[in-house]
Amino acid sequence: MIVNIMQLAEIKPDSVSFDDVAALASEDMEAVNRLIRGSLESDVALVSQVSEYIVMSGGKRLRPLIVLLAARAFGYEGEQHVRAAAIIEFIHTATLLHDDVVDSSDRRRGQDSANTVFGNQASVLVGDFLYSRSFQMMVDIDDMHVMRILADATNTIAAGEVQQLMNVHDPDTSEDDYQQVIYRKTARLFEAGAQIAAILAGRGAQDETAMIEYGRHLGTAFQLVDDALDYEASADELGKNLGDDLAEGKPTLPLIYAMREGSETQRELIRNAILEGGLEQLDDIRDVIRATGALEYTAMRARAAADAAIATLAGLPENDYRQALISLAGFAIQRRS
Repeated sequence: MIVNIMQLAEIKPDSVSFDDVAALASEDMEAVNRLIRGSLESDVALVSQVSEYIVMSGGKRLRPLIVLLAARAFGYEGEQHVRAAAIIEFIHTATLLHDDVVDSSDRRRGQDSANTVFGNQASVLVGDFLYSRSFQMMVDIDDMHVMRILADATNTIAAGEVQQLMNVHDPDTSEDDYQQVIYRKTARLFEAGAQIAAILAGRGAQDETAMIEYGRHLGTAFQLVDDALDYEASADELGKNLGDDLAEGKPTLPLIYAMREGSETQRELIRNAILEGGLEQLDDIRDVIRATGALEYTAMRARAAADAAIATLAGLPENDYRQALISLAGFAIQRRS
């Protein structure tokens, strides 16, 4: 069933589900999933097993969905947006495989992480396989501009991983440092997907710039909410362990703000937790985060980013797909997982 997103726009934003938005691109997403399955085939059995486990294990396919919706919003009628969406998903999945090894994570999307099931070595190497497969698929698009964007985005993500590693166990990480990490690790891939949609549709520099800004702001909002949920959602909602960021000594925005606004005792509590990692003080730290208004501050920043994303869409053609992109910004700040 195709959902009329323009009608949904008249309903309160919190009543528009992600599934409602995704339904608009259901046929395109089915094509993406077919391409993904076909591209995962390998004569090395373990490659196929690990790839299938992580790529087909769930998740909302948000990043490829942005590519599909944005391309259709511009009236694109070809098929290369499907390939671009699959490439974006492969790059994202490769980062997840590597992230879980680096962070020693044992949960992902509500199930055991790939490194827990198959081991760290297999996860790293299959992540490499997905990166290389994505670059093979880029060649098939046969557009140097698109290839350059994806290559640059992949490099930026890798740099962001290293920067985040440098920030781990560093309680002096600033909000600016944190913003740089979430741009590189998260928002850059959102940005690339949206920009590529405009390029494939043959749009000019103004529309391309608008989609770059849309992706950057949407990715920022998404990651800010993700970091807040680590301290206020449940493990079942998150699909991973509550407090993972704290356990790893990651100074995310709720902690950075709570340290800035808290008392000397509260600052020292958080500082030591970041330095040492672990979850021994999780309940006390969640109390400090609530008391200092850190979650409200993070939510405010996320909403500002989502509003900025929506503002960039003003020049797009008026159609269901444009409204779906607007609804995605609402979903990014209302989600619980």
